[in-house]
Amino acid sequence: MPTAKAYAASSPTSALSHLSIPRRDPTDRDVEIDILYCGVCHSDLHQARNEWSAMPTVYPCVPGHEIVGRITQVGSAVKKHKVGDIVGVGCLVGSDQSCPQCAANLEQFCPHATFTYNSPDKHGTAPVTYGGYSSSIVVDEHFALAVPANLSLPGVAPLLCAGITTYSPMRRWGDLKGKKIGVVGLGGLGHMGVKFAHAFGAHTVVISTSPKKKDAALALGADEVIISSDANEMQRHAFSFDFILDTVSADHDINSYLNLLKIDGTLTLVGAPDKPLPVSAFGLLFGRKRLAGSLIGGIAETQEMLDFCGTHGITSDVEIIPIQKINEAYDRLLKSDVKYRFSIDMASLKAE
Repeated sequence: MPTAKAYAASSPTSALSHLSIPRRDPTDRDVEIDILYCGVCHSDLHQARNEWSAMPTVYPCVPGHEIVGRITQVGSAVKKHKVGDIVGVGCLVGSDQSCPQCAANLEQFCPHATFTYNSPDKHGTAPVTYGGYSSSIVVDEHFALAVPANLSLPGVAPLLCAGITTYSPMRRWGDLKGKKIGVVGLGGLGHMGVKFAHAFGAHTVVISTSPKKKDAALALGADEVIISSDANEMQRHAFSFDFILDTVSADHDINSYLNLLKIDGTLTLVGAPDKPLPVSAFGLLFGRKRLAGSLIGGIAETQEMLDFCGTHGITSDVEIIPIQKINEAYDRLLKSDVKYRFSIDMASLKAE
């Protein structure tokens, strides 16, 4: 069985370190991908440290679901891709392709979805799937996405999670041109939300707890910045937003943001706080407001997002690191010490 170099966590408290992992031989529908860059998502840290009780971690754990690479081998029945193509792989590497969700291009909600790492490996190569902190990966061609040639590859990698996570709810809401759109938080997700809202032609407003982020928000395309700790400023914007994207994963008061919505306005959560968020019923009733959630996107929508990024020249703002600095990167993630995502240059792994 083929093997690949990887970095893995062996326990919730261990540092990630070098490990050789098995990879399957490509089937007739598979593509083999030489990984060039892999983004670092906060989910990687949570999973490596077994912090999600609903999704207990199986060790060794090889994180990484923001993958960009070059195809090195294709199966005999592959039609979408050819050797040499640059492709992306996001959070999904499999689904049953027969359920109503898959028929509706919503593979992320398939009851038999296979996630890129820490998901039961249906091919039997390993107990669970191993992700993109590795030199190569083999996936069904359906889950490999074409990357526009004009985009910088390190910045493309986070689009496969952070990009689609923020693009999908905005795109689904409707025509944003001329609408007043809020983005709560200016981190790995929030900075992508600002870029997309601006590209959609919305009046884009960043809502942040930090006055220090104002200049950065405006540079990314925001038209205004609201400091959420300023009660008078928040009140001036009450009942004025059509849509708000909440990207914050820390515990916070969403009722103050619901108060900003117009009649029939929508607040969509894409951050995932550990604890339930209290919601005032009256905050929803008065204004017929909607509180929603969104989880990545299906394969067709993710391809649409990448094509949109190609047209508008959108990538994630990244700091490129070698794989040998992944543990340091995790420590910095906890301190929000990155603008705005890490992208691993996988040549550093292949050189080991």
